Amino acid sequence: MEMPNKFKSIEIQDKEVFHEYLQSDPPMSSELTFTNLFIWRHRYHPRWMEEAGGLLIVLQPDGGVPFGLPPVGPGDKARALRFLAEHLRLLDPEARICRVPEDFVKRFVDPGEFEALEDRDNSDYVYLAEDLINLPGKKYHNKRNHLNRFLKSYSYEYRELDEELVECFLDMQEQWCRIRECKKDLGLLMEDYAVYQALTHFGELDYRGGAILLEGRVEAFTLGERLNENTAVIHIEKANPEVSGIYAAINQFFCKEAWSDATYINREQDLGIEGLRKAKTSYGPHHMVDKYTLVPIS
Repeated sequence: MEMPNKFKSIEIQDKEVFHEYLQSDPPMSSELTFTNLFIWRHRYHPRWMEEAGGLLIVLQPDGGVPFGLPPVGPGDKARALRFLAEHLRLLDPEARICRVPEDFVKRFVDPGEFEALEDRDNSDYVYLAEDLINLPGKKYHNKRNHLNRFLKSYSYEYRELDEELVECFLDMQEQWCRIRECKKDLGLLMEDYAVYQALTHFGELDYRGGAILLEGRVEAFTLGERLNENTAVIHIEKANPEVSGIYAAINQFFCKEAWSDATYINREQDLGIEGLRKAKTSYGPHHMVDKYTLVPIS
């Protein structure tokens, strides 16, 4: 079933509308940035509208059940939730409101109207920025070793993303996809397109990027943006797996050069992927942004 006419597709021209709502109601979860929604739009087909003083967003993933994100803005969130749930029900009886942070559940969700189910796979990992920059103590011993191995082994250059580097980032992404055989994995193929969308709209979207160059060639890059007043979120991080220690290096360099004024770094979720969960846990998160799925109680 099609979305009601009031909902419309997300376009680059909508950035200022999203910016106003997100500035008035800064998000905690990694999904709620215009950059994230825009670059993944060909996978999730986000649609949005304004209602009850808030921004309502519905995602319609290819081959999946549609779902709403928690309403954003200064308006009546309880009313916005009811409105969103009703429209989702018309779209698909199985549609839910997902990726809802625990704080939102506690403040705005009536347990008589919605059941809140924990969604561990989509909960965000949040780290102290100073920890990712300084790698202090025993728990970061292995990370320091990886970083030091890189520093001793390579003559490198770190550069912030600018117009001149965009094409180099795209070349690096193409190389990474050849190594990982993205064409055989739909998830990696969609991520490849999201990276392409981010880079080809550099200057229009509010993110920053950093790269490590070896012999003038980009061998690692990362993209992130300010999520709220004290938190930055890292959306993309890629590196040549054949370069020892380069993942530890791009992580530390980017946090130091771009986000030293942030208190926290949100590195998004693990999606229930064992390798990702192990990697994200190994960096010692300060806390998680626990998320829930809201199921209307009929």
